[in-house]
Amino acid sequence: MSLVDLVDLQVLGDERGQLVVLEAQKNVPFDIKRVYFLMGTRPGVSRGFHAHRELLQAAICVSGQCRMLMNDGLKIEEVILNSSSKAIFIDKMIWHEMHDFSSDCVLLVLASDFYNEQDYIRDYSEFIGLLNRA
Repeated sequence: MSLVDLVDLQVLGDERGQLVVLEAQKNVPFDIKRVYFLMGTRPGVSRGFHAHRELLQAAICVSGQCRMLMNDGLKIEEVILNSSSKAIFIDKMIWHEMHDFSSDCVLLVLASDFYNEQDYIRDYSEFIGLLNRA
């Protein structure tokens, strides 16, 4: 089973341009309660370095590109996000990191719940410990 659940999003359009639709419980497999985006990440800066106890997320690179690292405690997979028509789903209890942001990168993230600091696991050794207790 792959850690990287990369989904092709349907691109609609005609001579006027293109449109990508994201719909809860359709092409996004959860209700969307929060939307945010990362942009202007300085060269050499990486983001993420955490997992969530319960939160589900979908990330779409609407401009530019970045490298996503996904880790379930047993295996690590990487993928380059560089298309606004692809979404990567981040399940709960997946350690994730974002690296190598291009200068024009805009990474859009859809989340299944509101921000809750208690849901974050920011220490890798704690993450591994929680997995070993499960």
